[in-house]
Amino acid sequence: MTRRHRLAIVRQKYRPDGGAERFVSRALTALSNQNLELNVITREWQGERQDDWHIHICDPRKWGRISRERGFARAARDLWQAQQFDIVQSHERIPGCDIYRAGDGVHRRWLLQRSRILPGWRAQMLMHDRYHRYVMSAEREMYQAPELKAVICNAEMIKREIVEDFAVDAKKIHVIYNSIDSSRFVPATGAQRAMLRQSLSLPAEGVVLCFVGSGFERKGLAGAIQAIAGTPAHLIVVGQDKAEKRYRELARTLGCDGQIRFLGMQKETLPFYQLSDGLLLPTLYDPFPNVILEAMACGLPIVTSDSCGGAEFIEQGRNGFFCDALDISRLREAVMAIPLLEKNNDMGMAARDRVRDATPEKLSNQLISLYQKFLD
Repeated sequence: MTRRHRLAIVRQKYRPDGGAERFVSRALTALSNQNLELNVITREWQGERQDDWHIHICDPRKWGRISRERGFARAARDLWQAQQFDIVQSHERIPGCDIYRAGDGVHRRWLLQRSRILPGWRAQMLMHDRYHRYVMSAEREMYQAPELKAVICNAEMIKREIVEDFAVDAKKIHVIYNSIDSSRFVPATGAQRAMLRQSLSLPAEGVVLCFVGSGFERKGLAGAIQAIAGTPAHLIVVGQDKAEKRYRELARTLGCDGQIRFLGMQKETLPFYQLSDGLLLPTLYDPFPNVILEAMACGLPIVTSDSCGGAEFIEQGRNGFFCDALDISRLREAVMAIPLLEKNNDMGMAARDRVRDATPEKLSNQLISLYQKFLD
């Protein structure tokens, strides 16, 4: 009988609602029927687990952000070296892993995008901040480590950035898009949409867009609010942020607070896609948020930014729009061009068609063939 190969997946904090975690859980579920022993190295595990997943809690003491990252990196590497796993796939920037999944993109690129919305002095400080310097240095060290055999990224945009910034051989980088369950995320019927809108006292007639995501600065909520101002569209905001008050104030200042609903964190996002006519997510920097796939599967056109890997699935004017995250006039034009789905569902149906083959089976087959390559 052949020996079961041992795969370890490293994720510092496992939160069931996170995009990276959904990727991990879909991957683990898909791999459960392979001849693989599944291990997860994490500081903290939340959510469900299958009986045959081995969870290794790795929680060294921490005093601050750098000590948290460095401590976990050392402890996780010590653990995987002691255990001698056949494949170590890290979702954290830890030198010495076999496979790295670049779910957070390239840290320097995110800082460059973020510095565009900060005053000059703060942008300068951002690049010299000790924590950010530590992350960029760990990232560089990991890409240069001889152990690294492959990189998984979920957008061509990230592949391009890794090649440009770290001179990694493009053959090492595998673009594996996230998957979506198109039988669960489905468009609503007209009656369902009307009922869902009624439950939130939203207008039955009139365009309603949704913004789904926590961490409002990164996800571009300020741009979304500015794009809504001066249009008749409504916006529902699903997600949380400590600075929510500031965004409410922005909407008040722009005179569109009556058009915007803050609904906080929601366990189930499906009803919010189903009552909407489109997704508005002008994110500053995002490799490929799952919410774009979810919204497209629900038959929603997308408005996003060209610094979002999800733009790779958008054909301008056919299933959505993308532009610079800070180009408010183009974002507003896109908002105005989103049709009321009740009247014209062509864009929404084109969006759903585009994600039809982004299936969990496709994702698991791509992962399995990648692992197989190394195990052989």
